Amino acid sequence: MKLNEIRAGTLGGTLCSIWASVTLGDLLQTVIMAALGTLVSYLMSQLLDRRRRQ
Repeated sequence: MKLNEIRAGTLGGTLCSIWASVTLGDLLQTVIMAALGTLVSYLMSQLLDRRRRQ
């Protein structure tokens, strides 16, 4: 067996086991938290930029 085949099999097995353990609720929570983090980061950068200009 070639090393690439072993790596592909290991990666495939890992992805399948992770996929089986992720629920829709977990995915939704991750999306919401990422959007909230992006919004807070953007607002803070805008606030700091305005404060720096004054």
